[in-house]
Amino acid sequence: MALEKPYKDIPGTIIFDADQSRKGYWLNQFCMSLMKASNRERFKRDQRAYLDEWPMTEAQKQAVLDMDLNRAMALGGNIYFLAKIGATHGLSFQQMAGSMTGMSEEEYRAMMMAGGRSIDGNRYLGEDGTAQPQHQPQGQAGRKGI
Repeated sequence: MALEKPYKDIPGTIIFDADQSRKGYWLNQFCMSLMKASNRERFKRDQRAYLDEWPMTEAQKQAVLDMDLNRAMALGGNIYFLAKIGATHGLSFQQMAGSMTGMSEEEYRAMMMAGGRSIDGNRYLGEDGTAQPQHQPQGQAGRKGI
């Protein structure tokens, strides 16, 4: 019997629940492997070869190679584990979060300092707020395809 998931209607949000955890188990294990310096070195030396050592889906591996954190989360990645990939590449959490919105680091910081995204239009899918799928990615970086 499937559980009801009313939270699936929150725009711009992926809830890391038991289903996501199962889906992303090997992706998250790979991320945790980056806690060891020797593994980070191996990954940076040949990302594809290192990823191929893990029984992840091809889509998960491609999301890692593309540094597409939104896709990695949709495929079961936990943001706190995925942060290890960014750290391996020398990125701050703020830079990573900005990339997930299509904003530059500066735009993302300014948005957060101004109180974050407005709740108006972002309570449910189908509204017209900035977190809605039709407005992603946002920011100058997103408009430039960066």
